[in-house]
Amino acid sequence: MSDVPESYARTARTTPTRYKDRATWEQAEIHAVLDSSWVCHLGFTDGEGRPVVLPTIFARVDDRLYLHGSTGSRPLRAAGAPAGLPVCVTVTQVDALVLTKSAFNHSVNFRSVVAHGTAEQVTDPQELAIALDALVDQAVPGRAKDCRPGNPKELAKTAVIRLVLDEVSAKTRADGADDDPEDAGLPYWSGVVPVATVYGAPVPHPGTERELPAYLRDFQPAGAPC
Repeated sequence: MSDVPESYARTARTTPTRYKDRATWEQAEIHAVLDSSWVCHLGFTDGEGRPVVLPTIFARVDDRLYLHGSTGSRPLRAAGAPAGLPVCVTVTQVDALVLTKSAFNHSVNFRSVVAHGTAEQVTDPQELAIALDALVDQAVPGRAKDCRPGNPKELAKTAVIRLVLDEVSAKTRADGADDDPEDAGLPYWSGVVPVATVYGAPVPHPGTERELPAYLRDFQPAGAPC
């Protein structure tokens, strides 16, 4: 029987002030959002106290998020300091546009995750190799074993930071168009417009002679609609 808790602890930073009923701290739901995404936004403050938010790719391995960057980037350099770098990482997926008869009630259906903590730079070669493989496989499962790994020159330009998932929550909206009763008779369309990421057929490079690998046939990312 596993000793790993099924839910993350609730904290002031992970408890929303509005629509608390849409929040969850359940690991399974949080991991599902993270595992079906591969772009996040990394928030931190720079050396002069100014807020900065950067998009980057990420991957989850067990209870750790790995974020990719250049050795010259500010957050990755800062995360290499002994104290690490306080960060906030967010991931959002839009599932539908919600159109109502009033402009005020328009909304979106979404799934999102917010994680707080202190990021640290990954320096152990074995962990770095695991993280880099995970970053490739997060977008296209199976790809890490089907491409050349980074050489020493490339690895010298690449940095990865680690954020342990501890202070984290998810929030979801999956409702219909909630028209106000007084708007029911208005002559406007209301409803939901589904939103989905669609992957097209892979297009080979002119210098590629190999047949399409099995992991790319009928490729769809994790969590994509059928």
